[in-house]
Amino acid sequence: MCNLYRLTTTTEALRTLFNAMEGPSPRLASEADFYPDRPAPVIVSTATGRALATMTWGVPPPPGVARPVINIRNLESLFWRPLLGGSHRCLVPASAFAEWSTAPDPATGRKRRHWFALRSTPLFAFAGLFSPGADGPRFAFLTCLPNATVASIHPKAMPVLLTGAAFDHWLAGADARAFQHPVPDDQMVRLA
Repeated sequence: MCNLYRLTTTTEALRTLFNAMEGPSPRLASEADFYPDRPAPVIVSTATGRALATMTWGVPPPPGVARPVINIRNLESLFWRPLLGGSHRCLVPASAFAEWSTAPDPATGRKRRHWFALRSTPLFAFAGLFSPGADGPRFAFLTCLPNATVASIHPKAMPVLLTGAAFDHWLAGADARAFQHPVPDDQMVRLA
């Protein structure tokens, strides 16, 4: 499961790409890595357009689960159904995401991190859902079966990656299952 992603951009570039002219400007480093349970920039729909917001990665878990839920695989789950409408959707901007090797590196004895990105654009978005939390809204993002590029490292799942017109369709509340597919292998690049 994806538990690390990177955003390499500026606030102005985010506002332009996602047409998000409302909301406070998050503080972005020129390159930032995002981990679960930390704040990150997201794009949401408002009554007057798109807004840039900051939310924490990891939706409050269901009873009996200790850690926040960071990835969404089963859309049939009663846990996710209340959030599938357009009012709980967000775009999670990213430049790359990481998956960890299943076997440790023989030289270091530690699992190795592998980064993936899209060939055609330096920025894309994960299809996200958000929920209120005691400490403010929190998000998770949709996953799907991996394409061959990602499956060579992580055979279980990869994030749903959105670009262009898919931003509008996702935020408008289109059927979430229609998005739950990997991008074609020829559109992905493994960075390391």
